Amino acid sequence: MESLGVANYWIYVVIMMIGFYAVISRHNLVKKVIGLGIFQTGIFLLYISMGVNKGGIAPIKGAGMEGEIFTNPIPHVLILTAIVVSLATMAVALAIIINIHHSYGTIEADEIYLMDNEVEESTSSFEPPQPQLAVEETVS
Repeated sequence: MESLGVANYWIYVVIMMIGFYAVISRHNLVKKVIGLGIFQTGIFLLYISMGVNKGGIAPIKGAGMEGEIFTNPIPHVLILTAIVVSLATMAVALAIIINIHHSYGTIEADEIYLMDNEVEESTSSFEPPQPQLAVEETVS
């Protein structure tokens, strides 16, 4: 039964690595955001599992509960907050991706990078015209 407790953490590591792989291997920005969501889910599960005590009960004090072991509620509360922040961040990221799509016509990161480099190269080779110095003609 003890090996199940260790396997629990391996599952979270696998979930986090799946999300990390999606972030670094995909060029589509939406897939990168989904990968970040999967990665965050692995972290949430890890912290929630760290707050559980073996044989612990819900931390609600009552009559006759003096010797009981309670589960730590702090990780659960923090993860609820993190889930809300994660969803808000994901919504903002998707809104930014929509704006990127309107600006560039694509959501592929490598294509956007190439478009930016083309614009940068075309603007860096631009040389402003040199001002012509007025030469005064002398009347002799």
